[in-house]
Amino acid sequence: MIIGSHNGGLTSPDMFMAIYDWFRHLGTERPTYALTHPNLWKLAPFLAEPAVKCGSLQATAEMAIKALQKDAALLIYPGGLKDVFRPYSQRNKIRFEGNAEFIKLALRNEAPIVPLISTGAHETLIVLTDLYDQVRQLHEAGLPWPFGIDPEVFPIYLGLPWGLGVGPVPNIPLPVSMHIRLGKPIRFEHYGEEASKDKDYVLICYDQVHNQMQNELDTLTENNR
Repeated sequence: MIIGSHNGGLTSPDMFMAIYDWFRHLGTERPTYALTHPNLWKLAPFLAEPAVKCGSLQATAEMAIKALQKDAALLIYPGGLKDVFRPYSQRNKIRFEGNAEFIKLALRNEAPIVPLISTGAHETLIVLTDLYDQVRQLHEAGLPWPFGIDPEVFPIYLGLPWGLGVGPVPNIPLPVSMHIRLGKPIRFEHYGEEASKDKDYVLICYDQVHNQMQNELDTLTENNR
């Protein structure tokens, strides 16, 4: 399992470049997939189609398990939309948003975790803030969600083609340099169904992955400053 911190809005340039680099350096013999938020198929099917051609799967437990059972490399971004649209001021922070499901998946399937670190993609658009809490209050007061879907985030960002983007709408990435690094595999002391149901142990594993990835991102950021 390859675990990354997401950057760059709905176009996810870091994901496409990570998969490209993976195939370029390691070849195409082993199947490789990336889990993608299911809302992409609802909100932007024109983006979902090229994503599928690059190895994207809808982010469901069933799809993840099938991929691992086929001994495929599986790329997961646990922070989801809140991570991909995190404010520019937090571009060098690992944010999993408390989502430990990837830890449970790794423990149940005895899969080592390979950290995926990247910098640069969060500069393809400049996220100023997230107004989701305010928009949710308006929804609770009677305002319907756009397209009938809870967006989970409502960013305000600077970028192409809108100039000022409002909401989780697709953008054209600004041209920037990206740096990507795969860390050393993380293997836990215990695996199996019982380990995946131990809340304390899952939290310990979660913190281990988060802290190691933050340390590696700090190093990568400093080296490329």
